[in-house]
Amino acid sequence: MTRDDLDTVEKQVSYLLGFSQVRQMLEQGVELDHAAFANGAKTCIEGEAPVIGDDEAQAIFAAYQQTLQAKANAAQAAASGQNAAASEAFLADNAGKDGVSVTASGLQYKVVSEGEGAKPVAANTVRVHYEGKLITGEVFDSSIARGQPAEFGLSQVIAGWTEGLQLMTIGSTYEFYIPAGLAYGENGPPSIGPNQALIFQVQLIDILN
Repeated sequence: MTRDDLDTVEKQVSYLLGFSQVRQMLEQGVELDHAAFANGAKTCIEGEAPVIGDDEAQAIFAAYQQTLQAKANAAQAAASGQNAAASEAFLADNAGKDGVSVTASGLQYKVVSEGEGAKPVAANTVRVHYEGKLITGEVFDSSIARGQPAEFGLSQVIAGWTEGLQLMTIGSTYEFYIPAGLAYGENGPPSIGPNQALIFQVQLIDILN
């Protein structure tokens, strides 16, 4: 099929719905039998009764959902272990580098440039520019790229930020190397993953309250 074949709105919407629904299923780990999938769609479109009844269908879906969940749990556990090992090795090496300091909690930081203003406390809201990276160097979040400083309550962010920002004076820029336990731990979002140490470069622009 080419783009020219989709010459009506109905064809275009049908194509896009089919594509988006299947892509979503594949992203969820569903393994499709193409012929059976096409036959199921054809049966529904033509108004015929499915060859699998409702009760059996519910049982099949329930069992398959358990299979998908087990696969997801196994993948999560594998990623968690791999990330933890890589993060520990990175932090152990990084701790010995010039200019890197380590706090009692295990937070590592380096002063890029020092300011002259006040230091925030945990109850404050701050305005910052920041860039967050994985230990591979992959950027997962950046207020700099968005061109808009961010504002955070220091009691509402990850523990590494709460501790680290209180070391800074207004106008300073620090680089933080945050162990997973002071970041998202096992519950990292998809862009980060479980048990990841994180690197943040943060510029403290202002203390708002």
